[in-house]
Amino acid sequence: MAGMTEPQHATIDAAMQAHLQTWQGKSESRVDLVAAAPVAAMAATLDCDDPAPVAGTALPPLWHWMYFLPHARQSEIGPDGHPLRGGFLPPVPLPRRMWAGGRLRWEARNALAVGQEVERVSTIQSVKHKAGRSGELLFVQVEHRFRNAGGLALTEEHDIVYRPLAQPGEAAPAPQTPPLAGQAAWSRTIVPDDVLLFRYSALTFNGHRIHYDRQYVTQVEGYPGLIVHGPLIATLLVDLLRRHLPDAQLLSFDFRAVRPTFDLHAFSVHGKPSQDGKTVELWAQDHEGWLTMQATATLG
Repeated sequence: MAGMTEPQHATIDAAMQAHLQTWQGKSESRVDLVAAAPVAAMAATLDCDDPAPVAGTALPPLWHWMYFLPHARQSEIGPDGHPLRGGFLPPVPLPRRMWAGGRLRWEARNALAVGQEVERVSTIQSVKHKAGRSGELLFVQVEHRFRNAGGLALTEEHDIVYRPLAQPGEAAPAPQTPPLAGQAAWSRTIVPDDVLLFRYSALTFNGHRIHYDRQYVTQVEGYPGLIVHGPLIATLLVDLLRRHLPDAQLLSFDFRAVRPTFDLHAFSVHGKPSQDGKTVELWAQDHEGWLTMQATATLG
């Protein structure tokens, strides 16, 4: 409704924790058509030389994030550009939120493809609160199960973390060196310019202002620059695998965001297949060489 406001930051006490945990077990179902136009647009955005998609074209891994999008009315958008909280996801009173990672499992003989009508059933698996030296954190884990006419096609666990605004003088977490630094078999440099971030936001109908509103992200949320979408980085990791192993079938992909990536500098994505070719270690690192995302892909 017009005039609604986002909840302000407040300490999550025992009563609030109990209230938020009532969202555990909540489910919703959405149906969407895997249309060809977004597939062609994503290929262009990632600078891929893919053939034009037609009915039956397999949907590349992670490109399902362009579908099943919430279409909140403009009057229902909060100050951060996201839909106002409440509804399916709990109304967490911590203002910063991020996609912290996930785990995906594809069914080997039932691929999502262009032209299919797909149902996604989403269930909130857990709502967990943590308070430590870095301040309050609230973790929400959501399971998505995707079914087409052939049955279950994909199972995804999505991790969301909510945090308070940065405080003046707050120390950033200690950076990490990639465990396989200097051992990559594949590498690619990515320039996260405004156009790339805009196009990915548009394809995923993502109004979160941290990805395009420099004044908001620096003055309100306290970051030094625009934040590169975590799902975009994960997609670029899988895209790196597709570029080097175009015929490989991805059975699982586990990823974890470690450190924010900003648009101020180029970053890089890297991969190293195992000797038996069954798994690929993938990671992203910033311009200083610090680990920003870590992932493991299992191949069929």
